[in-house]
Amino acid sequence: MNTAHELIFVAGALGLISILAGVIGTKFNAPLLLVFLILGMLAGEDGFGRIQFTDFGAAYLIGSIALAVILFEGGLKTERRMIQIALWPSLAVATIGVALTTIIVGLAAVWVFKITFTEALLIGAVLAPTDAAAVNTLLRNAAVAVPERVNATLEVESGLNDPMSVFLTVFLVQFFVSPQDFTAWQGALLFVEEMLGGGVVGLVAGYGLLFLVRKLRLPISMHPVLTLASILVVFGGAQSVGASGFLAVYLMGLIVGTSRFESHDAVVYAAEAFAWLAQITLFLMLGLLVTPHDLVPLAWKVLVITAVLLLLARPAAMFACLTLFGFTAREMTFISWVGLRGAVPIYLTIVPVLAGFYHGTVLFAVTFGVVIVSLTLQGWTISLAARFLGFSSPTSLSRRTVPSAEDEH
Repeated sequence: MNTAHELIFVAGALGLISILAGVIGTKFNAPLLLVFLILGMLAGEDGFGRIQFTDFGAAYLIGSIALAVILFEGGLKTERRMIQIALWPSLAVATIGVALTTIIVGLAAVWVFKITFTEALLIGAVLAPTDAAAVNTLLRNAAVAVPERVNATLEVESGLNDPMSVFLTVFLVQFFVSPQDFTAWQGALLFVEEMLGGGVVGLVAGYGLLFLVRKLRLPISMHPVLTLASILVVFGGAQSVGASGFLAVYLMGLIVGTSRFESHDAVVYAAEAFAWLAQITLFLMLGLLVTPHDLVPLAWKVLVITAVLLLLARPAAMFACLTLFGFTAREMTFISWVGLRGAVPIYLTIVPVLAGFYHGTVLFAVTFGVVIVSLTLQGWTISLAARFLGFSSPTSLSRRTVPSAEDEH
């Protein structure tokens, strides 16, 4: 009983400290998610808290629930106009762009880590997706004026690129586990099951949840609870049948968010609260999971991979995907720079660790290091990059009007 009480106390204390640290961090324009990660590291075995947490199975469970809530909230807050003006560019970046990023980073990883190209592709796959929470938060807090389609492409892409990276990661892990049994045909079938299945589940679930919140005679205060339960059912159900739960919950949020019903505002506000709780929990947990002294010997490798990712892979992918849609060079450059990495890459590295991949722990440490550098470097320079590229005129400002939890900070 005493242990249970102590765990409750520690969890509450970490939550309060995270919120207070976030308030202080915003005064220095520090990315909030970076603050949560650092707090988790300080509370871990190398920090002041000395908390030892090495349960990757529990981390996968907690991370899955947290990301499902975060992605649903991302879809819920995406406006219909953003979809109209940025769907096809975002889809191109979220699929072809992710694949190109994976290949370029993989080529660099072959040289840096002296591993096979197939193994190196796994590093590229987990580092390819941008973080929806990090991108949305920093765009709203940066106070810069960017063209509407640039803002829309960044937000929609960050919600759509996770399923592609998950597919690539699972595909490569399955190949490593049983290379003799895993064929190209099976890989293509896996892709169809993930994407098509996730899309179908998400559409059905979105309109199903919309029907429930409109027709069920429940107190409005119960609608957020209904929504949270639906998120868990849809994500877990989709993943259980081989479909993409990430895509499913994002589409469900998109359908509900772009529709009107009596409890719409209550659902949105509650989803923001759930998403903040999920973000704090997720980043604190990932900070606890890493062992900082393991990062020191890998420092130069982390910096090289980060440089390739930010300065070569991401820009090449953006220019290859967005040129055909009429984006200018400075727009594509800005989109390249704002593609922050966050919780998803770290979460994806848990998959090969659980599968017994022999480079799994190194992959986890390297990915964690890249995320730290990305959040620090890109998070603190978004406003500077926008001004450098000429996106500083208030007359071109196009911002979302829906209140956001991030706006409160």
